[in-house]
Amino acid sequence: MNNRVLIAEDLYLLRDGLVHLLQAHGFEIVGAVESGPELLKGLIELRPDVSIVDVRLPPTFTDEGLQASLAARREVPGLPVLVLSQHVEQLYARELLADGSGGIGYLLKDRVFNAEQFVDAVRRVAAGGTAMDPEVIAKLLASNARNEPLAALTPREREVLEAMAEGRSNAAISQRLYLSESAVAKHTAGIFAKLGLAPSDDDNRRVLAVLAYLNSR
Repeated sequence: MNNRVLIAEDLYLLRDGLVHLLQAHGFEIVGAVESGPELLKGLIELRPDVSIVDVRLPPTFTDEGLQASLAARREVPGLPVLVLSQHVEQLYARELLADGSGGIGYLLKDRVFNAEQFVDAVRRVAAGGTAMDPEVIAKLLASNARNEPLAALTPREREVLEAMAEGRSNAAISQRLYLSESAVAKHTAGIFAKLGLAPSDDDNRRVLAVLAYLNSR
C-alpha cells in the first residue's frame, strides 16, 4: 500500500518538483497546498500518512506551516509531519517533539543531498519514526548540555545518540562510526541507563524516547 502524502510549499517549482519526485517513488499525493489554512484543512480532513511542510507559508510567511502542523497533531495525535526549513529553528524542533509521539522529521533544505536520502526520510516518518537533520540534533544536544544525565555521556555515546536521533538503526550507526554492532549495542545500553530510559527492540520508540528526553527542561 502506497503512502498518502500531503505537500505544503508556497514555491510552485519546488512544490511541483516534490510531487513528481514522490510519485516517481510510488507515493500517492493526496494534496499539494501553498498556505497555512489550506494545510490545516488538508491535514485534518485527509489525514495523510505523512505531510511534507515548509515552515514559512502564506499569509505571513512566519511559522504558518509549523503552527498548522501542531494544531493538526493536537487534533490527530501522532499525525506524521516532515518539516523542511532553511535554518535550524530550535523552538520549532522542540515544539514538534514536545508530545513525544512518533512520525516527526526536521530537515534543512540545503542539506538534502539526493533524492534517495529524502525519500528514505519521508518513508521513515510515515512509518512513525524520526528523520532529524544532524545539525538540528547537535543544537538540541548543545542546548541541553547542562542536564546532568546528558553531561554524563561519553563523547562516543553522544555520537551514537546523535545518530540514533537521526533515525539510524544499530547497523547503520555501526557503519557510520566504524564500530561493531555489539559495540553500538553496548553504547546504546549505556545511553539508556544514564538517561533513565528503558531499552527497547523497537528502534523508532527508542529514538522517540531519546528525543522526548532531549526536549525536556
